[in-house]
Amino acid sequence: MNYALDHTEIREEVRKLCARFPGEYWRRCDREQAYPAEFVAALTEAGYLGALIPEEFGGAELPIAAAAAILEEIHHAGCNAAACHAQMYTMGTVLRHGSDAQKDAYLPGIADGSIRLQAFGVTEPTSGTDTSALRTTARREGDRYIVNGQKIWTSRAEHSDLMLLLCRTTPRDQVEKRTDGLSVLLVDMREMPPGSLTIRPIRTMMNHATTEVFFDNMPVPASALVGEEGRGFRYILSGMNAERILISAECIGDAKWFIDRASAYAGERKVFGRPIGQNQGIQFPIAKAYSAMRAAELMLREAVRLYDLGENPGEEANMAKMLSADASWAAAEACLQTHGGFGFAEEYDIERKFREARLYQVAPISTNLILSYIAEHVLGMPRSY
Repeated sequence: MNYALDHTEIREEVRKLCARFPGEYWRRCDREQAYPAEFVAALTEAGYLGALIPEEFGGAELPIAAAAAILEEIHHAGCNAAACHAQMYTMGTVLRHGSDAQKDAYLPGIADGSIRLQAFGVTEPTSGTDTSALRTTARREGDRYIVNGQKIWTSRAEHSDLMLLLCRTTPRDQVEKRTDGLSVLLVDMREMPPGSLTIRPIRTMMNHATTEVFFDNMPVPASALVGEEGRGFRYILSGMNAERILISAECIGDAKWFIDRASAYAGERKVFGRPIGQNQGIQFPIAKAYSAMRAAELMLREAVRLYDLGENPGEEANMAKMLSADASWAAAEACLQTHGGFGFAEEYDIERKFREARLYQVAPISTNLILSYIAEHVLGMPRSY
């Protein structure tokens, strides 16, 4: 499979859609810290956000290779899919582990966009990436759970109808393994009584619509439990390969955008009577960034291939995400340096994309934790944490 040419028609249509949302649109959203509602609506109407949902629930039932192509092209066009990409993969937990009633009730609406499942409540202020140490609890009382606690970096909670919430249903001192006793609830935030759910936006260096969420005796129907009680950590892990792959595709798209801009400007900009791209000091960083992007693209292609074969490519998905994030950041550095002072000017869009690209060294998983994963699970070294 030639990944770069795969799903050519989808890529062309995505590029056409993105052309309707030029740099000025994204600069305005960025200045106002506004959610790109029009862009998300256009993607929804075109059916792209339901790409991975089976046809029986109204989705396109496309392979993850197609979803990766969609997200890559969005970022290659200078747009940003972070405002809605979770609509693609978060539903996988419900699809793989949810009840028939949950699938019938929510997946068709997620597929056509009438229901948004974009919020993913996992990280907490005190636990960070140590998911097993989370403190949000769900206490069973009859036919409902009572949820108390706090989440942070819960992106798009203000713009989502449903939230996948990971919480502790069995106290940590009553389980054998620290990852046991965690459960997933599919919370319909539209039905929560006043005061039980509070969402507070967090302003960040990029326009990412992330929030802090507080639960105060929030009642959730027992029917909202996804799968079996106490097995939620496994359910969350099962969706992470798809997340890594799709974020990797976004990073590849970003890298291509930066490299295109840098190469074009290097050929046009003249200083001391010659194009700056004639200088190896300009050429080499861009060429190295391009080489890194192509290498990362090959790893992404392998992760996509294995995933679409039904395998569980933890090694490949994690390495693809790390290498793609590194490649996009190298391309961002090269692009900004090539443009010099103009790279800091808002109208060129480089400073905005520069800020957006930096996020993926940290989210949705730190590159350091990917290195720890490779060391332990691939190379057989002792666990480092």
